[in-house]
Amino acid sequence: MASNDQPTVIKKYANRRLYNTGTSTYVTLEDLANMVKDGEDFVVHDAKSGEDLTHAVLTQIIFEQEGKTGQSMLPISVLRQLISFYGDQMQMVVPSYLEHSMAMFAKEQERIREQMTSMVGKTPMDLVTSGQQMVEEQTRRNMEMFRNAMQMFSPFPATGEDEAAEEKTAQTSPDELKSMREQIAAMQRKLDSLES
Repeated sequence: MASNDQPTVIKKYANRRLYNTGTSTYVTLEDLANMVKDGEDFVVHDAKSGEDLTHAVLTQIIFEQEGKTGQSMLPISVLRQLISFYGDQMQMVVPSYLEHSMAMFAKEQERIREQMTSMVGKTPMDLVTSGQQMVEEQTRRNMEMFRNAMQMFSPFPATGEDEAAEEKTAQTSPDELKSMREQIAAMQRKLDSLES
C-alpha cells in the first residue's frame, strides 16, 4: 500500500501486464477499477520509459466497463458531443466543466444515500413523506440554482420585487411544486434539443 499522501505506483510492462508496487502483485484493469471505487489513488507508469500512462489506462477501464452488458452509462448522444468538442475552441473548457459537474453530482449522491439510509426502519407512510420532502427539497435547490444562473445573465441587479418573489416561492404548495418540476423538465428538454 502507498502512504496516504502518495498514490500507488502501477507499472505497465511491454506485455501489457500491470504491476502494483504497493502490494507487489500483478493486477488487472478490473482490480484498478475496484481501486478507483474504493477511493485509492494510483498512477500508471510505463515500466521501461517511466511515461505517465494513467489517463490512457483510466480511459481503457471506462471502455471495458461500457462494453459490459447492462453497465453502459454514457449514452451515444453524450459520446457524440464529447467527440465533437475535440479540436473545438471549447475543448479547453470541457474538462473543468465535467470535473465540476461530476463533483457536484457526487456530493448530491452522498446526500441522497445518507437520506435513504436514515429511512431504514421507518413505516411505509414515513417513507412516502420523507420521499416527498426529498423531492421538494431538491426542487427548491434546482430552482435556486436556476435562478442564480439566470441572474448571471441579467444586466440588472436584484430588486425588492425579486426578493418578494423569492419569499413567495419559499411558500409554494405541492401542486405549484409539481407545476414547477414540469416546467423545469420542459426547459431541460428544450436545452437538450438545442445541444443535439
